[in-house]
Amino acid sequence: QVQLVEAGGGLVQAGGSLRLSCAASGHTFGSYAMGWFRQAPGKEREFVAAISWSSGRNTYYADSVKGRFTISRDNAKNTVYLQMNSLKPEDTAVYYCAARPGLLVLTTMSEYDYWGQGTQVTVSS
Repeated sequence: QVQLVEAGGGLVQAGGSLRLSCAASGHTFGSYAMGWFRQAPGKEREFVAAISWSSGRNTYYADSVKGRFTISRDNAKNTVYLQMNSLKPEDTAVYYCAARPGLLVLTTMSEYDYWGQGTQVTVSS
């Protein structure tokens, strides 16, 4: 089994920054591709960012966050991060970390096998 625990959410003003973290346990972290998704009230969960396994050479972002968010991983700490800058009120959502075995960086929820419980991010205008 794989356990994922997110942290770092909170309330921030528009234009501010937050860094989310996702700590993984129960598996060989480096062999998993990792992703971040988010779900705003009344909306479906959507892809935010993903990073490939091992060195994390490949990353992919939703157009809505490209240039503002950065995904990274530290395999020694079994942790993936999401640095969020220039936050906007429309970034308000519960953010979820997800893991899938293998190399491919994928953006579809169904491709991910393991999920965290989520962390709330609220951006005030």
